Amino acid sequence: MVNLSVNLNAVALLRNRRDLPWPDVCDIGRLALGAGASGLTVHPRPDERHVRKTDVYDIAEMIRREYPDKEYNIEGYPDERWLSIVEDVKPDQATLVPDDPDQATSDHGWDFAAQRDFLAPIVERLKKRGIRVSLFANPTPEGLEIAKEIGADRIEIYTGPYGQCYDDRQRQTKELQKIAITAQMAQTLRLGVNAGHDLTVQNLTPLVMAVPNLDEVSIGHALTADALKFGMPETVRRFRRAMGDRV
Repeated sequence: MVNLSVNLNAVALLRNRRDLPWPDVCDIGRLALGAGASGLTVHPRPDERHVRKTDVYDIAEMIRREYPDKEYNIEGYPDERWLSIVEDVKPDQATLVPDDPDQATSDHGWDFAAQRDFLAPIVERLKKRGIRVSLFANPTPEGLEIAKEIGADRIEIYTGPYGQCYDDRQRQTKELQKIAITAQMAQTLRLGVNAGHDLTVQNLTPLVMAVPNLDEVSIGHALTADALKFGMPETVRRFRRAMGDRV
């Protein structure tokens, strides 16, 4: 079974348009978990343009108090600010992303060969605290052996190129093949496989079918957009059905 982690960044971005406490990020996360999501994801950037540091702690407390069987994933660029939050909260999973602070969203994976010496001590540091570590990876098998060597538990395959060709079936098939090849290599190396970015109800089913060793998908933008039409609980159920769950 593939786990669905609901990314709450877009919800927080909507809230931040006004100096008001709604939509309440914790309440929306609660609705997602109640509808069967396996966990929640946040990406607390330095400028707090969506998820704020206070949100990270509030969500952690809500999950531990009300949904102790669900997972919490904190993603972000592993500078000292971010690492201090992660080490304090101790989520189930930390996803290291090579984000520049000015990026609108994550748009590429790590260059494992070039950034090995940077990543290795951070992976070790987080694992010593009992946190599962996932590294954001481009849809290519290149460098995955390095991710394994430095101690990563999983990779998260960047699915942006796959999601962006929603109107080009031929190109979409090619991008899906790249993801599948990357996942196969990860399986050979005994790395777990997550995936995320621009995943929708429409493209999720082919992805799940092409990647039988998929552990988790993290979905925010399309899921939040659909929630405006269908409501968060029904949207979570729609995405779970697209993943093959009987709900």
